[in-house]
Parts: sequence; structure tokens; C-alpha cells
Amino acid sequence: MPTYAYRCRECTDTFELVRPMSESNAPAACPGGHADTVKLLTTIALTGSAHGPAAAPSGGCCGGGCCS
Repeated sequence: MPTYAYRCRECTDTFELVRPMSESNAPAACPGGHADTVKLLTTIALTGSAHGPAAAPSGGCCGGGCCS
């Protein structure tokens, strides 16, 4: 299940919840008991592809062996 980050507008604390995608927009109460929270935009870094890791650049100006 994905992890979602939230910030409380009352105490300004940030917290994370693990919940199903179907509940990603459901209200989330702050651990301090406050109800006024907002979901934060988070990003993930993906590398490689479904077929394996990303190929390392081979160097040179055009990626070939012309600029040794």
C-alpha cells in the first residue's frame, strides 16, 4: 500500500499514513487530534525500466567512442 504525507494546519506537524489508494483523498486526522489537515504532494524517484537497470552513459560528446 502507498504511503501518503499530510500536514496539520493547526500544529504544522507533518505525518504519514499507509492507506489504500481508494482512501487517498479521505480526511486524515493529525496524531495530535486535529482535523484540519492537507495532503502533501510527494514524489518518488524511479530509475531503470521494466526490462532492467538503466544503461550507463558511455561517455564522449555523442555517447559513442568518438571523443576519447
